[in-house]
Amino acid sequence: MTNPAAAEPITHRRVLRIALPIMLANMTVPLLGAVDTGVVGQIPDAAPIAAVGVGAVVLSAIYWIFGFLRMGTAGLTAQAAGAGQSGEVAALLMRSLLIGFTGGLVLMLLQVPIYSAAFAVSPASEEVEGLARGYMQIRIWSAPAAIAIYGINGWLIAQERTRAVLLLQLWMNGLNVVLDLWFVLGLGLGVEGVALATFLAEWSGLAFGLWLCRAAFRQSAWRDWPRVFDRIRLKRMAVVNSDILIRSLLLQAIFVSFLLLGGRFGDVTLAANQVLLQFVHITGYALDGFAFAAEALVGQAFGAGAVARLRRSALLTTIWGGVVALVMMAGFWWLGPWIIDLMAKDTAVQETARLYLPWMVAMPLLLLGLVMFDGIFIGATRSADMRNMMAVSTAIYFIAVWLLMDPLGNHGLWLALGIANVARGVTLGMRYPALERAAQKEATAQREAAARLA
Repeated sequence: MTNPAAAEPITHRRVLRIALPIMLANMTVPLLGAVDTGVVGQIPDAAPIAAVGVGAVVLSAIYWIFGFLRMGTAGLTAQAAGAGQSGEVAALLMRSLLIGFTGGLVLMLLQVPIYSAAFAVSPASEEVEGLARGYMQIRIWSAPAAIAIYGINGWLIAQERTRAVLLLQLWMNGLNVVLDLWFVLGLGLGVEGVALATFLAEWSGLAFGLWLCRAAFRQSAWRDWPRVFDRIRLKRMAVVNSDILIRSLLLQAIFVSFLLLGGRFGDVTLAANQVLLQFVHITGYALDGFAFAAEALVGQAFGAGAVARLRRSALLTTIWGGVVALVMMAGFWWLGPWIIDLMAKDTAVQETARLYLPWMVAMPLLLLGLVMFDGIFIGATRSADMRNMMAVSTAIYFIAVWLLMDPLGNHGLWLALGIANVARGVTLGMRYPALERAAQKEATAQREAAARLA
């Protein structure tokens, strides 16, 4: 069975068609956090604001661990689509949903020790802890939906259906905002109202996501249980997902250590670093659109064994990622001071953040290689390379911190982070020829299989 997308040319328009909806969808993520904070901030007490912040951070960090489900599902589904295996595409959706539901159920069962561990690591006042626990005890019951949506997003992205991802994000976040306003300002439910709004938005998001995937449920493959639970396919999915999980945990170790090490320079510098990290996150959100396009196009080309299409997909998505990176560099140079003043009102924090703003101007260029190669390697499911090069880059980061922090202070810390970002891009780039060789091997295997059938 052939895949219609395999015959469609890899063009600039096609890349933009995939990437732009993702960029728009990503813009809604920080907006929701701002609304949550703003709505509960109308309560004349600091404790509710702190409680929502603590509860959201804890749950987001836990859910983030399952981010491998989106990436792994995207790569495997894109390859199945590229090979014209529609039955496997449907089965992959069901596998990702089952993993999401299982992960969510485990979190619900472990919620008490999770809360205890969270407050042991980050103690809060009795009032804030009580409110935060109440917030998390409501939100945790939508964990299966929240995690399963990772898989749905990856499945849709793999088939270039990024407009559907945008619609899903707009629906969830839009409903969340409306319910926030109603429950907190209208009904006076406070912190519990914010949690209930997110709970309902995530379950409704899952229902809408399943509707967007309805084509998969029109064929029997999604409930072909021998295929869904095929040991070889499950093992491959487990290997890919575990590699990506290790890579993500190492990445988290870099950012957590960055924040903790910044605390050695005082509260003002720590706060300034936190403000400036938002520039890093904004850059990541912007470049993600083209990284996701690479996941879909490279994955389809890899599954079809089309090396030339793979190379062109990697090239065009990276070109557009570079264009966005240059635009962001100019924007940070021009608007950076204003953005800093918007995020921080303390004069000392503003002045300190401006001192390190040049690192933010350079950051889009420093991030370009790693973000784009991440998308390329996810599409080709070269997860072992991602894991191994992340381990190398993490080691380089800690060595750079050890060498640079004492003589250069906080500038040395930012330089170490920049070196780690470049190292990730360079090391993955060194593995790219092996990726093309694997695609060529896939093409040879497909030709041999076709010859045997003939």
